[in-house]
Amino acid sequence: MYVGNDNDEIKKFFGKEGFSIDCFLLKKDLLKYLDETQTEYLKPEQPYIHKTVLPDLWSSRKEKIDKLPDKIKFQVVQVLVEGPRIYVKSESTEYKLIRELSLPNITYISILKLFNKNKNLEYYFRLFADYFGSVEHPYLIQKEKEEIENIVDEVKKATYSKARIGQGKYREKLLKSCPYCPITMVSDDRILIASHIKPWAKSNETEKIDPLNGFMLTPTFDFLFDRGFMSFTNDKKTILSPFLSKMTYSKIGISDNKTFPFLPIDGREDYLEYHRQEILKK
Repeated sequence: MYVGNDNDEIKKFFGKEGFSIDCFLLKKDLLKYLDETQTEYLKPEQPYIHKTVLPDLWSSRKEKIDKLPDKIKFQVVQVLVEGPRIYVKSESTEYKLIRELSLPNITYISILKLFNKNKNLEYYFRLFADYFGSVEHPYLIQKEKEEIENIVDEVKKATYSKARIGQGKYREKLLKSCPYCPITMVSDDRILIASHIKPWAKSNETEKIDPLNGFMLTPTFDFLFDRGFMSFTNDKKTILSPFLSKMTYSKIGISDNKTFPFLPIDGREDYLEYHRQEILKK
């Protein structure tokens, strides 16, 4: 694994022999990652050499993770190389889980530096799935389109087709209750996105077209919200995921626990609870 940084500074801090750090994975995160990638195992989009074994691999890997402790500890050591790069490795079976589980091209790893209850430094590793800029697997998107196409009632078909992408009556009704982005206060609806709070794929028929299951957001904040890097409390305060840096958030112009008084909350409490529990990366 490669971690980019200034190697000279690292050497000064850790010494010429490099470093050894305590790390951990969480069982619940690995199970969530498997849940996120299950469709790729069953309907693979990537050019795997042995596609046919993927469904069985998913089952066997889940069984393996089910037997693990809640907190999976391991150590990694630095492999020194010249230049501005740092490589780390580990011989532990726990670390090798990362390589075993990570599907190519659609997996990224975030690492948080934390202090445990004994005030010792630990590094928290977590796997996430990313389908080339989408949170949904291409097969599921296609399946949703086909299901809409099979709706006989033409009015209902048009309603669901447009609502899926934040358009049509869903967008019109949402704009009435939320005619601007409550974060930026931009009101030009040409650049406002009708975001679903509870994702379309996870919603039932009523929730899919319910304008209370949405916010009007400008593109950057729509992305943060949709991808689980940002959520809101019921008293209109931001909750920012630790899996983006504070520097990144500051450059975007957002901070944690900041109140947005014009955020429409009434009627959206249950949807927001779902977003905080299931979508927010925490």
